[in-house]
Amino acid sequence: MWSGAYDGVLFAVAAGAFGFLLLLILLSPRASVTRVLLAAACAVTAASAAGMAMGWGGLHPAGAALTLAFIGSWCAFVLHLLRRQMAEDASSFWAIAAGGVVIGVAVLVFGLTPMAMSAAAVADRQSLPLVGELAARLAIAVYGVLLIENLYRNADPDDRWHINTLCVALGAIFTYSVLLYADALLFRRISPLLWSGQAVVATMAVPLLAVAVARNRQWAIDIHVSREVVFHTATLIGSGIFLLALAATGELFRGRAAGWGELAEMTLLIAGTAAVAVVLTSGAARSYIRRILEDNFYTHRYDYRREWLKNIETLAVAPGHAGIQARVIRAIADVADSPAGVLFVRDLGGSVFQWAGSWNLPAVSEPQPADDAFAALFRDGEWVIELAQATVRPAWLLDIPAAWLAVPLAQKAELIGFVVLARPRAPLRLDRETFDLLRIVARQSAIHVAEQRMAQALSEVQQLSDYSRRFAFVVHDMKNVASQLGMIVHNARSHSDDPEFQQDVLATVASAFERMSGLLARLRPSLPPVTEGLIVPAELIRDEVASLCREHNGVITVETDGGAAAVAMDDAAFRSVIRHLCENALEASRERVAVQLRHEPLRLEVDIADDGPGMNAEFIRDRLFQPLGSGKRGGFGIGAYQARELVRAAGGDLLAISRPDRGTTMRIILPAIGKRANAAPELTTRAAQ
Repeated sequence: MWSGAYDGVLFAVAAGAFGFLLLLILLSPRASVTRVLLAAACAVTAASAAGMAMGWGGLHPAGAALTLAFIGSWCAFVLHLLRRQMAEDASSFWAIAAGGVVIGVAVLVFGLTPMAMSAAAVADRQSLPLVGELAARLAIAVYGVLLIENLYRNADPDDRWHINTLCVALGAIFTYSVLLYADALLFRRISPLLWSGQAVVATMAVPLLAVAVARNRQWAIDIHVSREVVFHTATLIGSGIFLLALAATGELFRGRAAGWGELAEMTLLIAGTAAVAVVLTSGAARSYIRRILEDNFYTHRYDYRREWLKNIETLAVAPGHAGIQARVIRAIADVADSPAGVLFVRDLGGSVFQWAGSWNLPAVSEPQPADDAFAALFRDGEWVIELAQATVRPAWLLDIPAAWLAVPLAQKAELIGFVVLARPRAPLRLDRETFDLLRIVARQSAIHVAEQRMAQALSEVQQLSDYSRRFAFVVHDMKNVASQLGMIVHNARSHSDDPEFQQDVLATVASAFERMSGLLARLRPSLPPVTEGLIVPAELIRDEVASLCREHNGVITVETDGGAAAVAMDDAAFRSVIRHLCENALEASRERVAVQLRHEPLRLEVDIADDGPGMNAEFIRDRLFQPLGSGKRGGFGIGAYQARELVRAAGGDLLAISRPDRGTTMRIILPAIGKRANAAPELTTRAAQ
């Protein structure tokens, strides 16, 4: 049996919920007629629920007054909204309003019926002639349903989103009242269980009313519904409904199979609890729930204040000591709920985008040229690229099978990099709001990437400055050594036959040699002076390969495409680059080294490939081209840096394409000046054994 004690608790909760909503409305500084009517409806509903909590309900005058106040206040509020929609059809509106007044008066008039009856008639609920009162209460509930139907039907289809939750909340209240009084009219009494259900329905309507208020800023009511509170509340309610359904299933088993009922109920409850726990800890499940709430309960999909603060926190604080590359990827990926991403950053030379870091994805070895068609799709950083619809698909996409979006990192209309995101955990509808927020967060992230690039450039300049200072010191000391040797030469004319002088000369020369060796050991190779001139790389490559094969024990094959373009570069500088790269390839190779010369439109490419152990992406990014750092014992750490700077000084670039255990290809790119038809034959040279 249903206990009346529960009525008080349920209606008290409903009164508190509407009281809290009333407080939020009153705290809004803006005023409007809609705000006043909504506040009045909440106040009347809270007072009615409080009266019902104290037992003022049922079939007597107090119950009729509370029913009219509870349902009638919301009918008045809906009439106000309907009047704004039916401004051009005032006669129809006033007819609808008049019908509501008549029904309200009927409720009050028939509600006074028990006062004219004898005490015995009132006590005998089954025989009371209360059909009029119950019919009047049913009529006002039906009237409320009709008002909601007219409000929704007369709303413009584009504006229905603003009143969806309002119609659902009030429609539930009115429809439940229809069920309550239809049952009462049929059985000539009000069901205590259905009467208590009013409180449950009213309480559940409060969050929907708050969402409707938040959606309709034109009502001049400023209520902020926390997305986190809605998310967690919806999750808990859904979990509770799920567990109740399982408990009901177990109870059904208990009634049908007494021997297995308790076991089935316990099994289902434990399984349901485990299922809820899995869902609550699943990132994909949370993403689906969040997406449903954001798409259906909010004017804007994103809480921009929260997104901005989260972005700043991600970029400023390194979770798990993550580098700036991983933080930039995560900051952008969080906007689209993506679980992984890859960062490409334009190198300081500006000709190529190199892999700079990954988050939950492998490294990418293939660089992205800055002047090709794919980079042009970003439109100087203004467009986010949906890779499934891109007209150009770079080769490095093969390393990222889950690639979904490419978000540009731009600063002052310059594209300094881009982030490739993997598909989100839950399907995301890409619209203007999402694209705009991605661009906003990407521009903020681009500042950090630019700072990191400038810090890297400053570090290189500082290292070269230190080197120049050491070189100046060495030159000064070398001048002293040269002065000593000059004195020997000067005195040798007079004392060349003196044995003691000869001994001093030997000692001085030995000391000078030792000192010069020490000074040279403190140096690193410097950049030789460059004098530009037109050279034909095909000819110089053949000469240098032949020379290297005489000096080293190895095999170098040369393959050309028959062209002989000229480039503007110093002869000695080009030979130095080829020699250095080929020597490194010979040291790393297992069997042979291949040199391939290709003539592309407006540029020339030279690939020097070996089949050695290769290099990982982190080594290429952090150490290969860094000055004064070497991976070889006894090396000066200037060779790769010097080679790249020489190529860049001629307007080209030097790229490294390598994978562990797959060998390395060093690619020289130079702008072509012209092209001759003379074909260079393929050359295969083996060093003398």
